[in-house]
Amino acid sequence: MFPESLTLDLAPPITRALETFVANHGEAFRTLGDAILAVLLKLEGLLRGAPWWLVIALIAAGAFAATRRITFTASLVIAMFLLGVLGMWDATMMTLALMLAALIVAVALGLPLGIAVARHARLRRLALPLLDAMQTLPSFVYLVPALMLFGLGKVPALLATVIYAVPPIIRLTDLGIRQADPEAVEAAEAFGATSAQRLWWVELPLALPAIMVGLNQACMMALSMVVVAAMIGTRGLGEQVLLGIQRLDTGRALVAGVALAIVIDRLTQAVARRGQPSA
Repeated sequence: MFPESLTLDLAPPITRALETFVANHGEAFRTLGDAILAVLLKLEGLLRGAPWWLVIALIAAGAFAATRRITFTASLVIAMFLLGVLGMWDATMMTLALMLAALIVAVALGLPLGIAVARHARLRRLALPLLDAMQTLPSFVYLVPALMLFGLGKVPALLATVIYAVPPIIRLTDLGIRQADPEAVEAAEAFGATSAQRLWWVELPLALPAIMVGLNQACMMALSMVVVAAMIGTRGLGEQVLLGIQRLDTGRALVAGVALAIVIDRLTQAVARRGQPSA
């Protein structure tokens, strides 16, 4: 048994510090949360109010633009149609709104940070442990301060989803840029390209396959958060999965989770393969 005289209890000072922060700044965070919630509700209302055939047509157009394959596009259309047939369309649109908002924020944060990490070795050494912590800490650990600052509902769920989704985008953007063909980079420099021109016209296009793989991983991590989101008051497919768990209803949980996961995973993988250079 470890001697009690050598133990250090950090929990009380951390809790007191967070309580003080919430008392001093909680109102500002709640105002910010209300603004974020308004945007989320508008996006959710747009998706839920759109005709089902229009949503499926847009997904089909995206799939065909990414792959130029009729069979692949048809499989995605069938998967989305089955979601409607099985009574999961409204829940799917709620989940899709949360995921789209989280992915937009994750990409807006992840791409610039990934570029900065790739350009500065010292920043990379500082960022990697933080990214490891973001991906390994249980989501409920940082849901506690999020709930204290924003309350129950969609906003803390969005925050938790972004924290889970942004690390792979940062990592793979960094990896893609650092592994860009040195000869292409040297050629751009030889022709007098500035640092910004080299980034936009050489490094980022060469890094696109890695970035798309990062987006694919971010989609999967965001999807894994929908059940956690349901636990703090967010409706959607996660709510159906949670009800399936609570009632031991395997069919409900399986139907709610599988189809959307397949649609997102296969579409983003297809875009990633599309971005790879031909052999």
